Amino acid sequence: MSRREEVYVSALSGKKIPILTLDHKWHQLFNQVHTTTSIKKAEEELNTLLKQQGKINTETKDIKKIKNRLMDEIVKMMEDADNPETAKKIEENKRLIEECNEKLDTYRDESLDLPKRINDANKNLMLMTMEACYEDIQENHEQIQEITEWINNIRVELKKNMVRKEEMQRRNQDLYAYMHDIFGADVIELFDMKFGVDNKDS
Repeated sequence: MSRREEVYVSALSGKKIPILTLDHKWHQLFNQVHTTTSIKKAEEELNTLLKQQGKINTETKDIKKIKNRLMDEIVKMMEDADNPETAKKIEENKRLIEECNEKLDTYRDESLDLPKRINDANKNLMLMTMEACYEDIQENHEQIQEITEWINNIRVELKKNMVRKEEMQRRNQDLYAYMHDIFGADVIELFDMKFGVDNKDS
């Protein structure tokens, strides 16, 4: 475990984290960050454990129903236990009940460490998600800084060019004023037409 992961785990101590792959908000978040093979694998691992837990829970309930039915049948058949056919059926039910018990024991053993495995897989997926989110945030922050710097530079250039524009406009106005005083408006208009100059822009 890396130093950063140790910090995360320490910060998460005692915090209840929702099962991420069952959380709609996580899927929304997951769609906004860059995904990695590791994250996909961690997601699949968690889902596999959840499916395993669901399967065990469902099959445990089904086996318990079968076991109860078999036991009820035995109770009903006890009155006629002297009948060889009934006795055979009782023995068969007992054998099936024993099989049910063995399966229930197996599922009980399998399910003992599942909550911890699910919790560990969930925390692992969360750490990877947080890592990916912060990588995106850092990358976006760097780009924001670059864009901000570009905007600031453009503002400086814009101000410089606005000053230059105003200076050139004033110079043109001065030149027109001098030429107008010396040559007169009629001559200036002729030369404006010849050179295609619109003194409105000046």
